[in-house]
Amino acid sequence: MKHALHDPEVRGQFAGHETFPLRLLWLKKAHDACLGGAPIGTFHEQSAIARFGVGRNMAVSMRFWAIATGFLTEVERELVPTTVAEAVLSDDGFDPFIERAATIWLAHWAVASTPDLTSTAYYAFNGVANLEFDASSLTQELAEIVKARGWRATANTLKRDVEVFLRSYVRREGMASDDAAEPLLAELGLIREARIGGWYEFVRGPKPALPDGVFGYALEDFWRRTGAATAITAEQVCYAPGSPGRVFKLDEDSVITRLMRLDALTDGAWRWTDTAGLRQIQRTGSVEPMDLISQAYQPTADKRKAA
Repeated sequence: MKHALHDPEVRGQFAGHETFPLRLLWLKKAHDACLGGAPIGTFHEQSAIARFGVGRNMAVSMRFWAIATGFLTEVERELVPTTVAEAVLSDDGFDPFIERAATIWLAHWAVASTPDLTSTAYYAFNGVANLEFDASSLTQELAEIVKARGWRATANTLKRDVEVFLRSYVRREGMASDDAAEPLLAELGLIREARIGGWYEFVRGPKPALPDGVFGYALEDFWRRTGAATAITAEQVCYAPGSPGRVFKLDEDSVITRLMRLDALTDGAWRWTDTAGLRQIQRTGSVEPMDLISQAYQPTADKRKAA
């Protein structure tokens, strides 16, 4: 199963974050600044420093992450909140202060399921073969892809991007006061330091804090990208690059358990079948993605705490 960085239509993106990981308050600030549409240069103007309470480079980074996480988009030279952002981050939305795990999982899905803006995160979650990896090897693998594809990205650019990726996802103990606002994606606990010498490991398992609604939303997104019309196999959902299984680092049993719950989640629009060894989800009706997100924020979803 080839990952998307081999796609001739894809161009790698290894910069734009200004070397800052995503912070907790940034998505809400970016959403509110762009309600009703905001000029494309909103985050680059001198006034952005006062508006957002951060330095100019951080304001640019805020814009980058708001787009990369799927909460802002560009429409006719304006920045506007996406449908997901409006439902989640509006003052009367599901989670305006980002207190729910579902919001962080949605952000992670957008960051790691496609290579459009965050190619390093995409490759790490979908292209790295082993659960354990080190920063230098990840950088070297990316450099080989860049060279093979003829992209323009220097060794220093790739090194910095890997550093930002790790700072984004790895919890740090005893952080300096400047880093007191721990990067948002690190809350998911998907990557941890494995051993000395710069080694890390993905944390693979059931992810009880991941709501079924977010899993279903991710599956709908992935299913659409595969081009499959009426059915998708359990193997694809577990192991294909860009799949919920790979991006959320779910083990196979956990994926199957969730797939078997989709009948109830979608009121029968998706049905689990296991016939003659062929395990798959069949589409028998339409599913509205925003309905799945709504279910992710039902009160029962908050009962699951551990990532």
